[in-house]
Amino acid sequence: MLREIFGKKIGMTQIFDDQGNLVSVTLVEVEPVCILEKLERPTKTKVKIGCFKLNDKKAARLKKPIIGYFGKLGISPYKIIKEVDAQEEVEAKKEVGIEIFNEGDKIDIRGKTKGKGFAGGMRRHGWSGQPSSHGSTTHRRIGSVGASAYPSKIIKGLRMPGHMGNVNRTVKNSKILKIDKDKNVIFVKGAVPGSRGTILTIKKV
Repeated sequence: MLREIFGKKIGMTQIFDDQGNLVSVTLVEVEPVCILEKLERPTKTKVKIGCFKLNDKKAARLKKPIIGYFGKLGISPYKIIKEVDAQEEVEAKKEVGIEIFNEGDKIDIRGKTKGKGFAGGMRRHGWSGQPSSHGSTTHRRIGSVGASAYPSKIIKGLRMPGHMGNVNRTVKNSKILKIDKDKNVIFVKGAVPGSRGTILTIKKV
């Protein structure tokens, strides 16, 4: 059985839990993936999986080596090919999907956060800012970043204005509150990285 699979973020909503509390959840669509081949490693067993099946029109746009690879296996092309961890009992050319999860399972979700472009220090790091009265002209500036006579340079890793977002982040120990097997959707407690349509890596803890 697979321990890791891929999904697509649909959006957020609210549901009531067993105690009647209103909880914010993220909806993640988990399409069935195909186990392409089994890979034996010295320390663990991995499998190569295909995620998000392509229609004929999009499949025709793939590069010839990829088309040839799927043709050799005798299956329809997939958009993404990844290596993931698995247990021993896996079968090649078998589809696996949302059935690997149960309500109440803990999962780690990894995705790329929203890109927000260049941001100042107050927005990027939550600084409170400098004095805004008595003639101050440094309301939102970062202030002095020097290091005196020694070492006479800006220390590496100093928090400063810069590019915000568009990086991979993992939310650990998220809980699956509900599973809709008819629509291949899981309801994950809280928020997960990325905007709508972001491809997410979902790993069972």
